[in-house]
Amino acid sequence: MLTFILGACVGLVLGLTGAGGGILAIPALTLGLGWSITQATPIALLAVGSAALIGAMQGLRQGLVRYKAAATMAAAGWVVAPVGIYVAARVPGTALMAVFAVVMLIVACRMYLQARRDDEARGALQRNCMLDPATGRLDWNARCLATLASIGATSGFLTGLLGVGGGFFIVPAFRTFSDVRMHGVVATSLMVVALVSLGTLGHLFSQGMKFSSAGAVFTVSALVGMIGGRLVAPTLPARLLQQMFSVLCVCVSLLMLGKIFFRIG
Repeated sequence: MLTFILGACVGLVLGLTGAGGGILAIPALTLGLGWSITQATPIALLAVGSAALIGAMQGLRQGLVRYKAAATMAAAGWVVAPVGIYVAARVPGTALMAVFAVVMLIVACRMYLQARRDDEARGALQRNCMLDPATGRLDWNARCLATLASIGATSGFLTGLLGVGGGFFIVPAFRTFSDVRMHGVVATSLMVVALVSLGTLGHLFSQGMKFSSAGAVFTVSALVGMIGGRLVAPTLPARLLQQMFSVLCVCVSLLMLGKIFFRIG
């Protein structure tokens, strides 16, 4: 029952924010169920990737996904994810958890501060990837392509290294460097998370990773949570979602750092 509840919460947050599922799946499995980060990684990727795919399909039907941007970021993520896997295999589990917690804390603080900015002030800024007012599509140029590829490569490395979907990085980065509205950013992030997570999972299974019944329960419950999250998301202000997610991430990251500190002590 605890496995189902934790999986549903991860899926719900992923559906609401497009960013929180991956970064919360590892803490849910390590803190909530007592798994090692090595055991948790493939299950987290499968649950988050599958749930994100459902959310991305819904976003495609609604016309929210910037599919060219998603494809660019996902392609870069696929290329770099094996590098993250290689590094993760050579780093102690405690060190990985510490890195995970610190990255989570930094991203949460940045997202909270970003959510407090005035939308009109944001709209006045010139960004690397701007929408064409005439077509409503991204104005593709070398700077935009390089920006999206960099976002995808970074999220791919973090996916391979930490077993996360990368949405916690994609959402604030895509939001910062483009003028796409938040709901479009979330839908696009879900597509990238699905593609990169499931692709990285393939690398892990090719290296002998195993799947458990508990992993199946966690994955199914994440799918249920995702559906609920995507139904509720349009009714909630995007700024409120960002702030709530940021506060949650700060709390979880501090819990992880506390656990690591007392284990070492």
